[in-house]
Amino acid sequence: MAQIDTPALLVDLDALQRNMDAVHGRILAAGLRIRAHGKAHKCPPIALLQIAGGAHGICCQKLGEAEVFASWGIHDVLVTNQLVGEAKAERAARLAGRVRLAVCADDPAQVDALAAAAARHGTCIEVLVELEVGQGRCGVAGPDAAVSLARLIAGHGPALRFGGLHAYRGSAQHLREPAARQKAVEEACARVREAVAALTAAGLPCDTITGGGTGSYAYELASGLYTEVQPGSYVLMDVDYAANQPEPGAATLAHALQGLCTVISAQAGRAVLDGGLKAFAVDSGLPRVLAPGWKVASVSDEHTVLVPDPAAPETPQPLAVGQRLRVLPGHCDPTVNLHDWLVAIRGEQVEAVWPVAARGALF
Repeated sequence: MAQIDTPALLVDLDALQRNMDAVHGRILAAGLRIRAHGKAHKCPPIALLQIAGGAHGICCQKLGEAEVFASWGIHDVLVTNQLVGEAKAERAARLAGRVRLAVCADDPAQVDALAAAAARHGTCIEVLVELEVGQGRCGVAGPDAAVSLARLIAGHGPALRFGGLHAYRGSAQHLREPAARQKAVEEACARVREAVAALTAAGLPCDTITGGGTGSYAYELASGLYTEVQPGSYVLMDVDYAANQPEPGAATLAHALQGLCTVISAQAGRAVLDGGLKAFAVDSGLPRVLAPGWKVASVSDEHTVLVPDPAAPETPQPLAVGQRLRVLPGHCDPTVNLHDWLVAIRGEQVEAVWPVAARGALF
């Protein structure tokens, strides 16, 4: 550990394993598939651990991420996003020759482009109709639109295969009260049931109904609708997710992802760390420093300023220049995307240095 330069991102392997055991065990016991969301870590070695731990496959939000995961031997990938344009359709068709590839669609133009590219390459792309279930983002508006698009997909066989529905309500993930998360998922499920009934009546059965996340997956499990769920942040965790109240009986997930920083300035009533906005994302709130009695006051490009926390029960001990402190990121996904490497540790020993190989895969 002493040889790690800062700022750095650490992954506590014991905490990561506990998180996987808790979440994977619950999902598998319910009889659903785990499609771990690789956008959280963008790190193929972690994805491989998730698959070894029972995940059926990986999902991600960018085709470039899917290409990276495929290059590391991951053979079942869902892109939980719409691919638009001939260039992306061509790449998807080529990738479908190497792995089982599924993508989402909510518009005929997306479907037609994918079909043309897959036909040219002699491959088959599985396409899920994305259903708008309250997120207010992508997705067709209701059952009739879902049936129309599914018919178009099925009509493009064998280049395309209609796989089912993608129904994800991201806004449910960070509702603090369990009852609020449950209500949001139940509202989403009502829309899913209508779409499934319409698709079944049209002779278009849904082999896959996928969605859910770290904050809500327990309620997708209980719905009886979903065939797989897509937790992502669970494996690393962050301050924002930790602020959620867990549902009764749920295991508390550990902070496997931690920043390591060095105190570079220590003045009366103030200390400054060597990692700032370029090391820690703050879109979901400030990071939390693991130094009793201290709190993060502000973050700028290359500095995090600490001050005594008047609400803390502990009296802050003086911090010294050169002292190294752990920091819990506010939002794990964009924080990881700022780093080239994750340092995998067990206790105080470094076991591996993992590449964030899908970092910057924006297209």
